[in-house]
Amino acid sequence: MPVNLTFDHEALLVRAPLTKNLKLFSKALPLGRTARASNLRGFPWGRVAFGALLLLVSAIVAGGVGSVAIPPLDTVRIIASRLPFVEISQTWADTSGTILWNLRLPRVVLAGLTGAALAVSGATYQGLFRNPLADPYLIGVASGAGLAATIVLLAGVPVLILGFSVLPVAAFLGAVTAVTLAYLISRNADGMHLTTLILAGVAITSLTTGITTLIMLRSAPDLRPVFSWLLGGFNSAQWTHSAMLLPYLLLGTGAIMAYARIMNLMQLSEEHAKQMGVNVQRAKLVLLAAATLATSAAVSFSGLIGFVGLIAPHAVRLVWGTDYRYLVPMSALIGASFMIVADLAARTVASPAELPVGVVTAFCGAPFFLYLLKARKAN
Repeated sequence: MPVNLTFDHEALLVRAPLTKNLKLFSKALPLGRTARASNLRGFPWGRVAFGALLLLVSAIVAGGVGSVAIPPLDTVRIIASRLPFVEISQTWADTSGTILWNLRLPRVVLAGLTGAALAVSGATYQGLFRNPLADPYLIGVASGAGLAATIVLLAGVPVLILGFSVLPVAAFLGAVTAVTLAYLISRNADGMHLTTLILAGVAITSLTTGITTLIMLRSAPDLRPVFSWLLGGFNSAQWTHSAMLLPYLLLGTGAIMAYARIMNLMQLSEEHAKQMGVNVQRAKLVLLAAATLATSAAVSFSGLIGFVGLIAPHAVRLVWGTDYRYLVPMSALIGASFMIVADLAARTVASPAELPVGVVTAFCGAPFFLYLLKARKAN
């Protein structure tokens, strides 16, 4: 099928400098076998190695810090001793191994996966809506999950059924339902309009937030479990939670990476993408579904944690640029590191009490958000 390669040069000149657009345009072009090999050689492995090293150091530090301090070398040895085909003579106390493997590491891993999911979703929403201030909760994910979780916690629904927690399942279904409603409202014969999707998400957020508030007002006076979940945290993290979240993260990130070049092209305009032969409606639907899937899965286990999906992608943009082929994986690494450090601060700053992780990320994210607003206004 022939592809129409003509496009409106005047529109390109109006939107941004020609050289900048052509650079982004060239990155979005499909690659042949030779070009793919060249691109693989040009992949910024140094940046990825730096991000992976930062994540590893954050995890080791978070695993060792607490009421019972575990030296970094012992932390590495304990983790390595659990790996298959690795034999290490025990030089650490039994209590250290138990605390690290059964209490701290499940929390560190779940925090890292959650941070990666929110960061990847944030980067995707920002590219999809072409708005640097978009976040993973833009179209109703948070409000839908919050309503479902509130119903489970306050309406007498059994929290455990056959030994499994109903709360993550309810939060996941609530988030997906809210986004699905927003999508159905925004879709018409011409496809899905992003502006209408945002407006539908705002309306659904207002409705579900109102219902959540009504349920809370008519419930028992002890609302601490609800507030604890709404502000996010990992104090009940288990290895099974990470095992359940990981497939959703891999599926969502894989789909988003497959459309990374198309997202580069869509930053010009949807019309230019269509003229290059891109099925824009399908691309928007896949990106929306993948980002929503990752966000909903993360929220179902961590609660509502804000600003991670805003901070991590922008930190990557400021340091390493805006190419979505590199922005998405680097956002995952930086988001995971940031969430692990935020959770470490949440459980140590006010020790022996524990702060909700959402409070820590809000203290970091709110000033950053105001900085972005000021910078955007200056431009």
